[in-house]
Amino acid sequence: MFYPCKYPFNRAKDKGFLGKNKSLKPFDFTPLNSLPLHAVHYAIVDIETTGGSPKDSKITEIAIYKHDGTQVIDEFVTLVNPEMRIPEFIVRLTGINDKMVENAPRFFELAKEIVEFTEGCVFVAHNVGFDYGIIRQEFKNLGFDYRRPHLCTVRASRYVIPGHESYSLGKLSAALGIQIKGRHRAGGDALATAHLFTMLVEKDPAGLSTFIQHEVNPKVLHPNLDLEQLDAVPSKTGVYTFYNETGQIIYIGKSKQLKQRVEQHLRNTKTKNGMQMMKEISRIEYELTGSELIALLLESALIKTHRPVYNVRLKKSKFPYGLFDVQDETGYLRLHIGLTSKSDDIPLMSFTTKQEGINYLTAICTQYTLCQKLCDLYPTQSACFHHSIKECNGACIGEETAAQYNTRVNALVEKLTLSGESFYLVDKGRHKSEKSLVLVERGSLSGYGYAPFHFNHQPTSKWKRFIDLYQEDRDARSILRDFLRRSEYAEIIRF
Repeated sequence: MFYPCKYPFNRAKDKGFLGKNKSLKPFDFTPLNSLPLHAVHYAIVDIETTGGSPKDSKITEIAIYKHDGTQVIDEFVTLVNPEMRIPEFIVRLTGINDKMVENAPRFFELAKEIVEFTEGCVFVAHNVGFDYGIIRQEFKNLGFDYRRPHLCTVRASRYVIPGHESYSLGKLSAALGIQIKGRHRAGGDALATAHLFTMLVEKDPAGLSTFIQHEVNPKVLHPNLDLEQLDAVPSKTGVYTFYNETGQIIYIGKSKQLKQRVEQHLRNTKTKNGMQMMKEISRIEYELTGSELIALLLESALIKTHRPVYNVRLKKSKFPYGLFDVQDETGYLRLHIGLTSKSDDIPLMSFTTKQEGINYLTAICTQYTLCQKLCDLYPTQSACFHHSIKECNGACIGEETAAQYNTRVNALVEKLTLSGESFYLVDKGRHKSEKSLVLVERGSLSGYGYAPFHFNHQPTSKWKRFIDLYQEDRDARSILRDFLRRSEYAEIIRF
């Protein structure tokens, strides 16, 4: 038996925590993604807890099945005394009560064995953020920074075996014919996850390996960077800011998964500028937005205000190509894809690559019965190809008048420019008790803000009090249009 550690492990060798294993390290940075899946071991974990957040929840049961990439080769399953009363609703869910854990080992009595059992393994769990977060917090309470590469079988399953109605462990297991003996008990759920993991490895080992999330290596980071700042970053939508040791903002970015994106920066060994920036980051700040569109707008505005040095070095224009219209000498409205940097006009639509723009324009040609030649897609001195298959009315050879042709082009332009439209985009808020609002008035972005979750019982005429006004610019308009073209999530309320 050993005793709770009052100091970080590297300062507590005499406390009985490390025992005789003086080489035990809290970090493992083996490049596991460079190895075949069958050359790596996996610790497939499930825990039962007293409920609540990681900071105030305690473990009541833990199960770990060691997997060699082919099958389970070892196991570690035990009840845990949480040293607190188990809430009644947790007892009803799991069947674990105070009497069952009364004589069970406390976490600090299991900690050394857990460290050694999972040493050199990828930590695997169904919704890994929960299990990994709780276990890391238990170790943090003992003064130990427990980190392992980790993999989420929920995310991996969505990729490897798409199309299922639900990816909860119970419903997915039922759909795959995996029997769970002891649902909502650590042993049963962990073993079911192990069977699921075996299926995923057999179906797509190469794809599965891409889901291994590696921990950052503190030895290559700035000494002033507090890793607890990183731990505090949530996996939510927002904007993040990196500072150097003098307090200067050196990079601003946005992400729908803040924590994962920030960690990518701190593991960047692919580019010279990325590695240099990684070494300079001494402080991390973030702002939640809920809405991806608000994150894009806020990121753009902050970059313009602060002009961080690494945004210039690492980031090209978000939308270097645009869709433009121009009237030719014969009166026909022509469409073409061009560089936004070479035009003073605001594009009708913006694109990250030229091919993306061409693909979009090709689809629009079919939808609006436009001429390939007049859309710069079919260079020819005669009729375009679409005319030969009767999908062009002959504007390319004068069979259709400019007035007739331009009617359809103007209908497209009016749609793309949000001509005169006024509406709200309603989306997720920064937390569950609110919604985000983006206001567009007469085709222009007016601002954005946040409202109480049930605000929409009020008439739209009262919604504007939730909006912080925003000065629209060319980038903001491009961001808005691109979002409207791509997004499938925002609710549009016209007024």
